[in-house]
Formats: sequence, structure tokens, C-alpha cells
Amino acid sequence: MAFTAPPYVPGHQLLAGKSVLITAAAGAGIGFAAARRAVEEGARAVVISDVHEGRLGQAAETLQSLEGDAAIHAQLADVTDEAAVRQLVMNAEQNTGGIDILINNAGLGGSRYLVDMTDEEWHRVIDITLNGTMRMTRAMLRVMQPRGSGVIVNNASVLGWRAQKEQCHYAAAKAGVMALTRCAAMEAAEFGVRINAVSPSIAMHDFLRKTTPPELLEQLSAKEAFGRAAEVWEVANVMVFLASDYASYMTGEVVSVSSQHS
Repeated sequence: MAFTAPPYVPGHQLLAGKSVLITAAAGAGIGFAAARRAVEEGARAVVISDVHEGRLGQAAETLQSLEGDAAIHAQLADVTDEAAVRQLVMNAEQNTGGIDILINNAGLGGSRYLVDMTDEEWHRVIDITLNGTMRMTRAMLRVMQPRGSGVIVNNASVLGWRAQKEQCHYAAAKAGVMALTRCAAMEAAEFGVRINAVSPSIAMHDFLRKTTPPELLEQLSAKEAFGRAAEVWEVANVMVFLASDYASYMTGEVVSVSSQHS
């Protein structure tokens, strides 16, 4: 039996007065949903980045049209480029007076049997999904730790736990994000910085529909307890919780946003 998605949850000022930086926030995926939630939850500034200039501009315009007082900033950035990462963090710091929350959403998937996978395909998924999260976390910690505060929320995946054919590269990258989250959290804790991750199963959005066979989407959705995929804003809600002061004692955790693990 498939349940319909619940009504959209209104904001409750969970991020009031906070500044937020989100990677891969253009388009219709989890990143943009998190940016919208940040505005609705009272953030004072939201910085979005992406590699797609057109979609990034459209995302910024949409966020500016929302009710809320957040200053919206947009910057092109490629998380595989260390210089671009440093520039993004530096500009975000200058434009907002200091970033309180980083949401690492950038990642790349794909389906390929390991025996058919090229080195280039493997390295690209690892570089964007795992190395990109590392680069952003490293750059952000270099400014958060001296301030003695800050929150980082990473986007992992249940594939970091769960076995699925044709996902060796993506699953390895997301398992790495989980391990990175736990270890970096231990290092950052002594500076008052928290690092956690969400682990979604399947969250439905337009890009996923375009890149995934419908029968696979139906199969994966049917495995969920509610018989449906998550809405992207349902994942973003958990990100917001982890970023908020309600999660002040949580660090090094990977929170499953899913209804099943196997």
C-alpha cells in the first residue's frame, strides 16, 4: 500500500538569525529544498552554489521571491576544484559576515556494473561525492574552528549501508562520506563545531525521473514502509533539524531518512 506525501510543513524559525551555505543547490533536488527550508526557517542569509549557471540563477530568483528576510547569494563553484572551494567559502564569509551552517549536498550518481566501469567513471563519482564533501568540510572548518562554533550537515545515502547492483562507485563514495562525518566530528568537537549527516533512501525529483528507469524507481519506492519515495523537502527537514540548536548534543551521527535498510 502506498501512502500519499503529507502536507508541506511550514517554517518554525529553527534557523532564525543563522547564515547557511549549501552546495549543489540549483535545480529541483535536495539542495534546493534545503535552501528553501533555510529561508522559511528564518535564516538571515543563504548562499547557494552549483556548477550550472542558468539553474543557479533561477534558484536564486525563486528563493528571493519567498517570504522571509534572508539575503540570497549565489556563486558558481565546482567542488572538485580546490581553488574554487576556497573562493566559495571566502566569498560566503565576506557576504554574510560568517557562515554558521554548511550543508554539503554535492554528489554524483550513475549506474554501471563494476566490470564495465572505467577509471574515469569511478574517479569522477568519488571526486565529486566524497572528495568534494571533504574539500568543503576542510575549508569550512578552517574558519569555523577559530570562531568556536558552526554546524556541518552532509548528504550521505542508505547505499553507504545497503548493497545494490551497479552502485559500487556511488555506494563507496557515500560510505566514505559517513566515515568522514564521524571522524571529522571528533576532531571538530573540541572547537564547538558539530558535524552530522543524513542518509536518504530514495527522494523523488525531476532529475531522478529523467536519469533512472521508471521500473527501478517503482521497485525502490515499493520497498519503503510507506510505499513511496520521500519528498525532497522531507529530507531537507531532517537537515534543518540537524543544523538547528535542537540538535545541539548530536555530532558524528548519520541519521537515516528512510523507512528500511535492506
